[in-house]
Amino acid sequence: MTALLVCAALGIEARAIRRGLPAHLARVVVTGVGPRRAARAAAGLAWREAVAVVGFGGAAGRNLRPGDVLVASEVRFRGRVHPCPSAPLLAGELAEAGLPASIGPLVTADRLVRGAERHRLAAEGAYAVDMETGPLARAAAGRPLAAVRVIVDTPEAPLLSLATLTRGVAARRTLAALGPALVRWAAVLPKEVLS
Repeated sequence: MTALLVCAALGIEARAIRRGLPAHLARVVVTGVGPRRAARAAAGLAWREAVAVVGFGGAAGRNLRPGDVLVASEVRFRGRVHPCPSAPLLAGELAEAGLPASIGPLVTADRLVRGAERHRLAAEGAYAVDMETGPLARAAAGRPLAAVRVIVDTPEAPLLSLATLTRGVAARRTLAALGPALVRWAAVLPKEVLS
């Protein structure tokens, strides 16, 4: 049995994260983009392992820049909050691997969030936004949960711009380096939460 289930929305994210993961310790699934596809993928998964949702994300405010890593302290989705109490543990593992990470709230939105709406989320304390983690966090209730997003865009550096390709390539390299820290995080979790 694997110790870790890693969920990624895009094939490019999944391929990057697989590079640093031993196949016998982790299983990687592609969920598809958006909350509807993530919920559909979640319905078909067996939830036996610790769960890490990883991929690209957008900064809500000025705390994060392209290339930064966010480990979610909680996931907010449709009025619910899904806590990630082991976020400091994972952030510590990432720091030891040379990947310093911020810890803060992640919001899952139903659609791309731009401009003023991102600033509103930042004013509510959100650090970043994505479109998949919420339904996966809901389905993984009771399992150890981590959500890690590598920032690709910000309100000042929008997703739909020429610089996105360069930022995306750099973010993919960062995703490829996350694997060992995720495995170590799952390995140090108390055994009773993984049974």
